[in-house]
Amino acid sequence: MDANQTRDLPYRTRGRRAWLRPDPWPVAAGIVGLLVATPILVVISSLVNPRVEVWAHLWETQLAELIWNTLRLMIGVGLGVLVLGTGLAWLVSMYRFPGRAVFEWLLILPLAIPTYVIGFVFRAVLDYTGPVQTQLRTIFGPQLWFPEVASYSGVTLVMTLVLYPYVYLLARTAFLEQSASKLEAARALGAGTWLLFWKVALPLARPSIVTGLALALMEALADFGTVAIFGYSTFTVAIYRVWFSMFDRPAATQLASLLMLCTLGLYVLERAGRGRARFYQTEGTMRPTAPKTLRGWKAWTASGTATLVVGVAFFLPVAQLLAWVVAGPDYDARYPELLTSTLLLGVVSALLAVSAAVVVAYGVRLSNSRVVSTFAGIASMGYALPGSVIAVGVLAPLAFLDHTLDAFLERSLGISTGLMLTGSMVGLVFAYLARFLAVSHQTVEASLVKVTPSMDMAGRSLGASATTVLRRIHLPLIRRGLSAAAILVFVDVMKEMPATLLLRPFGYDTLAVRVWQLTSESFWEAAALPALTIVAAGVVPVLILMRSRTQWIPG
Repeated sequence: MDANQTRDLPYRTRGRRAWLRPDPWPVAAGIVGLLVATPILVVISSLVNPRVEVWAHLWETQLAELIWNTLRLMIGVGLGVLVLGTGLAWLVSMYRFPGRAVFEWLLILPLAIPTYVIGFVFRAVLDYTGPVQTQLRTIFGPQLWFPEVASYSGVTLVMTLVLYPYVYLLARTAFLEQSASKLEAARALGAGTWLLFWKVALPLARPSIVTGLALALMEALADFGTVAIFGYSTFTVAIYRVWFSMFDRPAATQLASLLMLCTLGLYVLERAGRGRARFYQTEGTMRPTAPKTLRGWKAWTASGTATLVVGVAFFLPVAQLLAWVVAGPDYDARYPELLTSTLLLGVVSALLAVSAAVVVAYGVRLSNSRVVSTFAGIASMGYALPGSVIAVGVLAPLAFLDHTLDAFLERSLGISTGLMLTGSMVGLVFAYLARFLAVSHQTVEASLVKVTPSMDMAGRSLGASATTVLRRIHLPLIRRGLSAAAILVFVDVMKEMPATLLLRPFGYDTLAVRVWQLTSESFWEAAALPALTIVAAGVVPVLILMRSRTQWIPG
């Protein structure tokens, strides 16, 4: 069959023949995608055959409370990040005030702090025995009333302060991309400042705001450390307790499936929130909106508001951590071991995730197969799912492989291997790969699509194989994207807590696990050094974000 006849084949026929050709890259991409998607598919499969007795037990004990607590946490955090993120984005985009150029980027910094770190700092400082309440009782007497810190309001406030940058980043970009002519036309028709915001700017920015809101809510839904520190029961806390306290893996799987449904529900709501409305820029050259200069008390109020937010959400927690490290307890002798363990996991996971992302992205680029694209899409869902869900999904296939291998060796060689994969580094790294492949895949794919297909054609016309084209052309051109992907995965692995707690080998602790161990016993000062190390690592991608003056939002 010549080239002209091949072009005349239907698309699906060409796709099937491309899949059947001995081209290793699409096949490898499909295998990697299926492998990484396995934990997700395992959790989904538990929904096909639900265990009635497990659900009945959960409903009688804690399910109703978990649903209510999770629902109102989503409502509280959603309203908080929506108001704070959108308001700050509108402020720095449309007004000029003292320090605006600095605040524009400083307001991103709270993304560097894991929610459980700022959570235990707030709990330690503001709790009944903390320095703030102690000093206030000294001044005003013991009868002084102070709001309960370990409460729904407390955990909602902490999550709002950490997660608002998701909405802020996307809303700010959306406001800056709006044409000045539209806003000027609205002003010419008599629209005031608030009417201009509600009727023109906000509807145009709605898709971006809804996306940022959904990402923030997914992070809140996946959180374990903060809600545990504040004693607020949600699905992630329940999965941990059922797993370790009750040793009931089927119940943990059912809870994980319900949590996954909540996450997918947020995704559907995000899509529905965008609606069918589409807003296009019809002008040949967009003229950006000129910021309005604020003067007098309005200018200083704007600066004060931005200072208060970034100060409370970033600088005060970091300052408190530094103070604890300097004047706190004796140096933790385990810190070098914890740092080494965390760095090792981060480096190995980052290398594997970037390598897998290259295989998947390049395989999809070379293939027309819908099978490959489907598996790649499912594998990329991991980032939207909580670490506890991924951990539950990882356990089942690893246990199956362990039992299968043990039975085979027992029959053939009379050797019992026991559990080699379950509770090992292999399982933990596999969970990280399933959780964070989406991060590396998005970054690598974004870099790869910038390489024009003509380069592939030129290389292949000179007799180079697909592997040679990748090695000699693509990888040198996308090396910055590969570095960015590795950094992002590395930092995410350092911060990940639920999956690490559930799957780590016995006695193998990381910085995040150590923070959890110490804060669960209220040893706030001792947890400062590992927490500060995690924050320092989290600042790196934020600084890259500021330097490049671009935005990157996972998901």
